[in-house]
Amino acid sequence: MQPVEIVAGDSPVILGQPHGGTWLPADVADRLNPTGRALADTDWHIGRLYDGLLPGATVVRATFHRYLIDANRDPTGSSLYPGQNTTALCPVTDFDGRPIWMDGEEPDAEEIAARRAAFHAPYHAALAAEVRRVQARHGVAVVYDCHSIRSEIPFLFSGTLPVFSIGTDGGTTCSPALSELVLAACQGSDYPTVLNGRFKGGWTTRHYGRPGEGVHAIQMELAQRAYLAAEAAPWAFDRTRADRLRAVLGPILTGLDSLARSGALAA
Repeated sequence: MQPVEIVAGDSPVILGQPHGGTWLPADVADRLNPTGRALADTDWHIGRLYDGLLPGATVVRATFHRYLIDANRDPTGSSLYPGQNTTALCPVTDFDGRPIWMDGEEPDAEEIAARRAAFHAPYHAALAAEVRRVQARHGVAVVYDCHSIRSEIPFLFSGTLPVFSIGTDGGTTCSPALSELVLAACQGSDYPTVLNGRFKGGWTTRHYGRPGEGVHAIQMELAQRAYLAAEAAPWAFDRTRADRLRAVLGPILTGLDSLARSGALAA
């Protein structure tokens, strides 16, 4: 199994999908406890949700599950949200704070380093290469990082998450024109929206977002109630709900494409 799949397109927009994969090596899967084997923290059907919304968009997707190693965490292991509950580069708990490994089977530092080299690094090497390719063609690149999560996870945040959680690390990872376009489209829908709330952008957004150099990054965290039949196993895709959500996401992506092609985002 290759750690990353790439669909190279001719748009200035790149869709990053670090958490949609469910593959695990057999020796790793066998060490997970029943909680871990449920893979509940997957960004379920994220590829299907975005498929075809922007013809020509480049897609970079991880095939492996985040319990192997999290492609949207700092490879040094530093927390993205100091002082708040979160999961690690190689998670030892799920989003509810429950252990995911059988006793004594948690990965040690040596194994984490090996996973980082075999999976995390190839994913980001591929994403970085696509950023360079797209920027060479268009002068700019827009990394739109696709995520989804259950609406209610008390271990991570209080209350119910808005359907749209937009992250730009406080406005540092992209131009104001880009974030304003996304925010306006979300606020113009019937869905609750927040900008730089609990999820203000993971490592991908913070690492690649260099608007002064012509690379803009934004994270979109979607509440799964907006496109799943239920936020529980078997995590079934609800076409009616998804079509309604896609009707908002599609114009966002085409708007980003047009904005990038217009020259307004040039460094």
